[in-house]
Amino acid sequence: MTKQQRIDKQTFKQIFEDHFEEFQAKHPRYQADYIEEVVEKMLNCAEEEGGYARYKCMHCQQEKVVPFSCKSSFCLSCARIRLEKWLEKIEDTLFEDVEYRHVVLTIPEALRVYFYRAPEKLSRFIQTGLEMLKELIREITKKDIECGYIVVLQTAGRSGTYNPHLHIMMTAGGLDDKDEWQDINYIPFNLLHKKWQYHLFEMMKEEFGEEIKPHIDQLYRKYPRGIVAHIKMEKVPKKEQLARYLMKYVGSPPIALSRIIEYDGKRVKYWYKDHRTGKKEFANVDVLTFIGRMVQHILPKGFKAVRYYGLHATCKVKKVAEKLREIFKSVGKKIAGIFGKKSYRERIKKMTGKDPFICQDCGSEMVLWEIYVPGYGVVYSELEELRNGKYGEAFEEEKADTQGRTVHSRGRDILQLSLF
Repeated sequence: MTKQQRIDKQTFKQIFEDHFEEFQAKHPRYQADYIEEVVEKMLNCAEEEGGYARYKCMHCQQEKVVPFSCKSSFCLSCARIRLEKWLEKIEDTLFEDVEYRHVVLTIPEALRVYFYRAPEKLSRFIQTGLEMLKELIREITKKDIECGYIVVLQTAGRSGTYNPHLHIMMTAGGLDDKDEWQDINYIPFNLLHKKWQYHLFEMMKEEFGEEIKPHIDQLYRKYPRGIVAHIKMEKVPKKEQLARYLMKYVGSPPIALSRIIEYDGKRVKYWYKDHRTGKKEFANVDVLTFIGRMVQHILPKGFKAVRYYGLHATCKVKKVAEKLREIFKSVGKKIAGIFGKKSYRERIKKMTGKDPFICQDCGSEMVLWEIYVPGYGVVYSELEELRNGKYGEAFEEEKADTQGRTVHSRGRDILQLSLF
């Protein structure tokens, strides 16, 4: 690939097609089944071999094939779709007119390697951050107050290096044991830093044993005032603005396609914005290093990088919304309701302004004609459904040939099917 060639979504795939097997041979750790599965899904994304749905216009017989996406956060093509779906979900569960605070909890660089070697322990990392905040609030308010928490784990630093940290959106208040709302307007930074240091270090000693204790003792001496933790005490935008604020932290791949500048078969050049200087920096690394910086962020299968706790726990968020609506009614505040998810068709219309299932030639609505799934073959065929009398007398197949190229007009308004 030369500098003149366009960098598109296939570039990322090409890098892995060219060198992933070589990378695995040099780094056996990445021969794990769950990593191979994620990479394979990414390589087959939007390819007909990976499955597809075929739609057909019953008027002019035009067809449209929609390959299945891999729905992986590792895929540069699907990452945006995942974010859009998450955005729809979170917009419907945020509490309107409730202020939120953004907390960032980090790990000292010397300790990150322990989670790199045992990524399954990142669940304990998430839980520790939550436990620390609960204890901090209890100590500040002298009450047991239940707040709402949306916790997002990120493992990638801006350059793609391994840097696990937590982004936590917490309500700036909560319900006490009498179900009365209590505002939390002040959190002392010094206390936050020291509490996070204590909870993190003690958890890691418990999880990683004697090996880590000398490192922990050294870091206690090096950072007598605690380790880095950030909290933004200013008001964070609410509802839709807050959801979009969170998008950059949720489900995003280690690198955006727009940041890849060049791939020549041996090296990859990309840019990133340094968080310390705020300036644009460039990295030019050999292709195996680049692959390593990408795949090291693949989490174990089934691992949830976004979690909801307290008032935002999935099992109680609807009831909490109703309760807060009653509490805030007297002061003119309101809590948003919980709405249904948008369909694939609605998402595409929202993103592009076009209905994906309207025939571009004649303007008729296309119908689902066939679904193909790898390993199973064609799992749905509308032609077979018609032949088996799916629509009974309502559908008169007088003119249908064996290829399904013509269908009696009386059936057109009935075939209103959708895959999603």
